[in-house]
Formats: sequence, C-alpha cells, structure tokens
Amino acid sequence: MPVLKGRKIAMFVGDDYEDLELQYPKYRMREVGAEVIIAGIEAGEKYVGKYGYPQVSDVAVRVLRAEDFDGLIVPGGWMPDKLRRFDEVLTFTKGFEEQEKMIASICHGAWINISADVVKGYQYTSTPGIKDDMINAGAVWEDSEVVVDRHHISSRRPDDLPAFCRAMIDYMVKQR
Repeated sequence: MPVLKGRKIAMFVGDDYEDLELQYPKYRMREVGAEVIIAGIEAGEKYVGKYGYPQVSDVAVRVLRAEDFDGLIVPGGWMPDKLRRFDEVLTFTKGFEEQEKMIASICHGAWINISADVVKGYQYTSTPGIKDDMINAGAVWEDSEVVVDRHHISSRRPDDLPAFCRAMIDYMVKQR
C-alpha cells in the first residue's frame, strides 16, 4: 500500500547508530512508498551501527536542503551525539523546523534536535537517559511510547518502533 508515494524522507546515519532505529523505519517508510535518502557526513561512506550492521550513506548532509524533503527521521544510538557537532546537520534540521515539516526522533536522536534548538515548547519523549537534556532545552518531556506534537514525533526506544512508524505514516498521510 503506497500511501506515501511521492514523499521524500531524509534519515541521518553515522557510526554507532542504533541499528534497529535506522533500519526498521527505513524499510517501513519504503514499504509504504516513500523515498528514503540516507544522509551522512560523507556520501558513499559505510557507517557501522552499535551492533555491527553496516549502512552506506546515499548523500552528504552538506548538499541537502530541507525544502527538498517532506520529513526527517533521526535514529538514536551514540550517533546523534557525534553528528550534532556538525553545523550542516544542525542547519539541515533547523530547516525542517522553519518549514514546519516532520521531525521524527527516537531514543537519543533528540540530541540533534536539542543542539539544533528546535525542541523548546514541544511535547517530547526520548530515552529517559536524556530526559534532563530535553527539559533543560525547553521541551515538555513525558514517558510515552510515542508523542506527536504538531510536526514533531518522538519515541523512547526500539520497542516503540511500531508506534513510532505508525505515527509518522499517519502524520504524513494527513499532510497531503
């Protein structure tokens, strides 16, 4: 059922990404017809997940523009702490906020959102390990499997992936 045919979604990748939090949404979004572009610091680079699963990036973040996409998915793992140090990652993320396009993060993924300064005033969830970071950045944090607040969608951990993906699909279908 290609309910997201014609939709284009970016996903970040970097070393130590949480394997399931990248792979599950990537295939789920493709299954429903979305084009998913995997963006790393370098194009064509092989990045290795926390549990050893490799993922090659399609494109370098620095050449992307948020206006060319319908949404952004930010997987967790230790990757977000590394990627948030790159201005091009933060600029790209801010572009989704400025255009009120979907920003979906799971687990530690919200670290990028925090550093991009896009969480203030939004209801969020995340791994409890970054709860204080979320609150200190101005988010209203809750412990739920998925939270949708306007164009921000968040989840806590791999066990929440089914609800996370349903929420993203539902949100994007309504944005047609």
